[in-house]
Amino acid sequence: MWLRLAACAAFLVVPVAYAQTGTAPSSTLSLDDAIARVATTHPDLRIFDGRRQVLDANLASAALKPPMTLGATIENTLGTGNYRGFSEAELTVTLAGVIERGGKLNARQALALANIDTLAPQREMARLDLLAETAQRYLAVTAATKRKSIAELDIVQRRRAVDAARTRLTAGASPESVVLTAQAALATAELDRDRAIADEAATRQNLAALWNERTPSFTVAAGNPLVLPELQSFDALSEYLQNTPELAELAGVERVREAQLRLARTQATPDLQWQAGGRYNRATSDVGFMAGISIPLGSARRAAPGIRAAEAELAMTPIERESLRIDLYSALTNAYGNYSTARLEVGRLRTDVIPRLEKAEKAAEYAWKAGAISYLEWSQLQAQRVEASVRQLQVAVDAQAALIEIQRLTGQPIVASGTTTP
Repeated sequence: MWLRLAACAAFLVVPVAYAQTGTAPSSTLSLDDAIARVATTHPDLRIFDGRRQVLDANLASAALKPPMTLGATIENTLGTGNYRGFSEAELTVTLAGVIERGGKLNARQALALANIDTLAPQREMARLDLLAETAQRYLAVTAATKRKSIAELDIVQRRRAVDAARTRLTAGASPESVVLTAQAALATAELDRDRAIADEAATRQNLAALWNERTPSFTVAAGNPLVLPELQSFDALSEYLQNTPELAELAGVERVREAQLRLARTQATPDLQWQAGGRYNRATSDVGFMAGISIPLGSARRAAPGIRAAEAELAMTPIERESLRIDLYSALTNAYGNYSTARLEVGRLRTDVIPRLEKAEKAAEYAWKAGAISYLEWSQLQAQRVEASVRQLQVAVDAQAALIEIQRLTGQPIVASGTTTP
């Protein structure tokens, strides 16, 4: 059930790769910590408490019966002739009210209750969206940290190239242009590192903004976004879509529309209007009782357009439900396909591409020092190694984003048991 997500922090798939608590210092923020802060402080969730108060007030208002009216009428005075003074005046005091017919009171209460019922799935939808947003921003911080690590590895290999170029320049085996080219490549790697550091600070600030922290002093828990778990089968995940808060909200909307239709139909039954009172004749000092009752005509005709409109809105619900299910299924197929493809690519880069490029780069270093190849060939292999690592990280980030979307859609544990990596 999607309600379970709120209690157990559904995006625990991502902490498999990121949050490594237990030995982390107090200034280290795990994804669980970030989710807890957002869940307790974000105004998008607190606002539902205010909405509930409004709906409760609407329910109390719907339970009220039509008010009674106290009236007074004075006649035969302030005119001409015998009616110039108050000698012929007649004073009438009445008490009037309305007798509702057709179940209007119950219909109003049912509509108010139906509106209250829609609040719970709306709150859970907002909670899911916030959890997904938190996980996405946490992922951005971790990705920036990983890019910094890649840049630092690139700096190490570029420094080796600069040292080797200087050695060959001293020996007269290479021109100064090779040293300058190697230094430019080193400067580029250092720029990539500095940019990653700045990006890490910006994404950390963006994460802290979710709980309105202006000067974040925390660091995120160490982790590896390249760790991609194996998911349950697509058929198993698609079954979870039947219990999503989006469909629950639409079911609540259907109940609201049913209540609106019921209320519209009650308008076809006219209410009885009554009044009773007494009349005092000043000329004779007599008092008499009076009573009356009235009923409006044409109520069914006036209520017919509202009934047709309510019936039309209710008839749209099955179509909207079918459209929503198609949209949810399409979103799940897209996210699942993206994740599966990205997970495959990350695995192939890990096992087939990057190890070979590392070996080729080391071999090229030895070959260049021996004068067997040009510096350009070695530099190209260094660049290819870094590009492959950056590509692997970007694909892994895309996979993690798809994973977050899958969990937002399903709100259920989605990792196959006993597997974490390709």
